[in-house]
Amino acid sequence: MPEQIIIDGSQGEGGGQILRSSLALSLVTGKPFCIENIRAGRKKPGLMRQHLTAVNAATEIGAADVTGDSIGSTRLTFRPHKIKSGDFHFSVGTAGSTTLVLQTILPALMLADKPSTLRLSGGTHNPMAPPLDFLVKAYLPLLAKIGPQVKTKLVRPGFFPAGGGEFNVTITPAKKLKPLQLVERGGGHGVTALPRVRLMFAHLPFHIVDRERRKIMEKTNWDESVFEIREMSNSRGPGNLVMIEAESANVCELFTGFGEVNVAAEKVAMDALEQYRHYVAADVPVGVYLADQLMLPLGIATHLGAEPSEFLTHDLSLHSTTHIDILQRFLNIDIAVTKHDNGQCHVKL
Repeated sequence: MPEQIIIDGSQGEGGGQILRSSLALSLVTGKPFCIENIRAGRKKPGLMRQHLTAVNAATEIGAADVTGDSIGSTRLTFRPHKIKSGDFHFSVGTAGSTTLVLQTILPALMLADKPSTLRLSGGTHNPMAPPLDFLVKAYLPLLAKIGPQVKTKLVRPGFFPAGGGEFNVTITPAKKLKPLQLVERGGGHGVTALPRVRLMFAHLPFHIVDRERRKIMEKTNWDESVFEIREMSNSRGPGNLVMIEAESANVCELFTGFGEVNVAAEKVAMDALEQYRHYVAADVPVGVYLADQLMLPLGIATHLGAEPSEFLTHDLSLHSTTHIDILQRFLNIDIAVTKHDNGQCHVKL
């Protein structure tokens, strides 16, 4: 029986990612863990609804023994047994992120003996988590290069704070995981000359997305043909996003500005545009958020015998450095981070 790993949930960024990554790695490795001081770095410590949904999903997937699985709990123990594939439905019940629930159980299901299908209900476009579009455009295509094939279908968007969204997922596992080498964007100058800009809105006046479009055109002189406006009439609540997609030969990145109450449409547009500009100027293939997302599957691939992976990104976020600590607690791998004077960061794991 593997020895229980003790995790301090207040370390590093002190949020829910420490819990989710611990659950994912425990399922894959079979190592039990105890996490204390859950989300100690947040205004409301302890498990919230979306974290509890992730715990419940991991418990079902791994037939796990668990204690402390209740709202507000700051201590949890988790001991998985056998991973099972199948058809599952997990509902957050609030606008909490369904994409983060997916990323908790995806590593185990991408290594399962049979395909699985998931129905996930809750928030799909939440400013505190990767929107579903980010997974579809940026994350899942790279995961496919590692091995597993994951397809999603949006049934209904769920914007913060109303939630009520839903999407379906089909996971075809990989018998063996492959390494990923992502140290350049590829294609000569890298990013395509003109990105794609998608403006999404629901139950809000059209002038909001029109102002966002005009602001980006004013700042960039991009042609109108790069813009796509999508009204999501089946959303249960209002919502607005600006998404700028930067595609190159080896990778696609997505940068998002979220509409909020009392925040000008022009500021939402500039939030997304400034992220895009920072990425282009950094001359790296992997953006800050994607770097954090990639570490888990790449570390698992190496742990299971693949050659080491490597990627080039910006200087790592606190989320990413915390993630590295958790990976090293569960996986028997070396992780080397080399920071360059120009702000780029090379990660090998």
